[in-house]
Amino acid sequence: MNPTVSLGSRKKHETNMRLSGGTTMGRHSLPDAYGTDEAVLRRSVRGRAVVIATALVLAIGAGTLVAVETGLLQQDEPCEGTDLELAVVASPDIAPAVRRTAERARKAELKSDGRCLDIEVTARPAAEVAQSLRRKDTRPGFQVWIPDSSIWTGMVTAGGGASIDEVTRLASSPVGMATLPDGARKLGWPEKTYGWAELTDAALGDDAGLRLGTADPAVSATGALALTAMHRAGGDDADTRTAATAKLLAERVEPGDTAVLASLPDSGLDDPRDNDALFLSEQAAFRHNAGAGTGRRLDMFYPEGGAVALDYPYAIVDNDAMAMDRVRAASRFQRLLTDAKATDLLRRQGFRSPQGRLDAELAMAAGGAAPQPFDAAPAEAPAPDEVASVLGMWTVTVQSARLTTVVDVSGSMGEAVPGQPGQTRMDVTKNALIQALAQFTGEDEIGLWRFSTRLEGEQDYEEVAGTTRLAQRTDDGTSHRERLASAFGGLQPVPDGATGLYDTALAAYERQVKEYAPGRFNAVVLLTDGANEDPGSISAGDLAARLREAADPDRPVGLIAIGIGPEADIEACGQIAKAVGGESYRVTDPKEIHAVLLRAVTDAGAKAALS
Repeated sequence: MNPTVSLGSRKKHETNMRLSGGTTMGRHSLPDAYGTDEAVLRRSVRGRAVVIATALVLAIGAGTLVAVETGLLQQDEPCEGTDLELAVVASPDIAPAVRRTAERARKAELKSDGRCLDIEVTARPAAEVAQSLRRKDTRPGFQVWIPDSSIWTGMVTAGGGASIDEVTRLASSPVGMATLPDGARKLGWPEKTYGWAELTDAALGDDAGLRLGTADPAVSATGALALTAMHRAGGDDADTRTAATAKLLAERVEPGDTAVLASLPDSGLDDPRDNDALFLSEQAAFRHNAGAGTGRRLDMFYPEGGAVALDYPYAIVDNDAMAMDRVRAASRFQRLLTDAKATDLLRRQGFRSPQGRLDAELAMAAGGAAPQPFDAAPAEAPAPDEVASVLGMWTVTVQSARLTTVVDVSGSMGEAVPGQPGQTRMDVTKNALIQALAQFTGEDEIGLWRFSTRLEGEQDYEEVAGTTRLAQRTDDGTSHRERLASAFGGLQPVPDGATGLYDTALAAYERQVKEYAPGRFNAVVLLTDGANEDPGSISAGDLAARLREAADPDRPVGLIAIGIGPEADIEACGQIAKAVGGESYRVTDPKEIHAVLLRAVTDAGAKAALS
């Protein structure tokens, strides 16, 4: 259950408490660039500047311009009429401070438009809120949202959901690695400093052998930012390093930030399920250390080059539908949350200023110590698409995949590839598939279809290898991976074969939905170098309609269409993929198929992670 405090009504009891339901999901976010308050105030997401300007103009007419501009109101006048209700949803870590500021507003009879404010603060994980706001038909039921990171506001905006207008940032908290004292000593704390990639490698390496845990990046801003920072520091082999790290982290992943802190040992007994190092925000480490006994306190590693940080935006939700008195009330409460008393309260609860300025006393209470670079300016915040890409990698790495590859074997696949003597489109395509196969684990399920026209009677497609685990072995000891590699290598163009694209795409997608595997990333990967050439097939319009009919939200299957070469009908590929929310790609040089295929799977994983 999540605590909700109703505050502000003069007729209500001073400490009136209510409970609101909620889940234990972790928090989420997608950050924007850091800047001064003035710079942040100038930011506009879907017309914020116009809305706030309109609110100020109307405030002049209501005689409250001074209140909005300076945050000062005459409190000796009685409240007029009924109380003005303002519903605020905040990330659980910052909600207590927001709630106490709302209580201060109630006691002072804070007014907007002459009416006392009745501010209700509810703690809800940001990931949960973001998911609900992404639905286009959602009715938020609240006017202000304070997530732990602008990752989440970016996600909602990118998904075309409710309008989100960020007004300012309330606080920040850098993300690093926190360890128990024994683990810290193994890593040379506090004298030894690390960049993100080196820190993770050291923690997971044979010498330290720490049990490193993380909150699930799919539901935790802390986890997502840490994984993104590792990827950013990975250099030329960033994808490979991040995928390998993700695989190790997945063995000790927790469903959210509260759960990952609970995974620390609570006794002297050695439980292999416990973690002794965590990706954690400074504020979470501060909060833990405040209640920890001797030997249970955490030491904090701050990565060199500056840590990524949670940034706590103050956002007005769905302002297009809000009455202007609510907009002005939201602005009034924002001013109170950024005054000296509220800022001091946030500091005492372990938060830094929005600009990330060093507070040495706070950092040391969180487990920092010189020469750890806790005084470094925050690193540049990752863009939403950067985080989404890393989340896609996490999804397809941690969630085993179930992919059916559907390969065009029409006659045109036998054409030579310019600049590749002796190599046909088919040669390059099957070599790329074999390379990509090496990136999947034994638990991934991969299958193969081939298609042209009339391969089996009037049927344009044929299943070459079933979609099953790569590690599965037959009676003779041969693994499915080996059989599939052989099947890829044996693909050959069908002389005079045409391209039966539409019937094949529909059949493959319907089969994948029917055989959907829960808990896996399910998708069809379609590769073709031409356009539909089967006069007896369904039309493009009928194909799109039937694909939408086959799609099942309870059995989500991605569709990735890759057009190879200049003759590929990329428009048709796009229509096929978009009918079920998939993506299409063009490869002008068949040598790029391997990279594009892996990128396509990662992109689809990102979409699945953020849906």
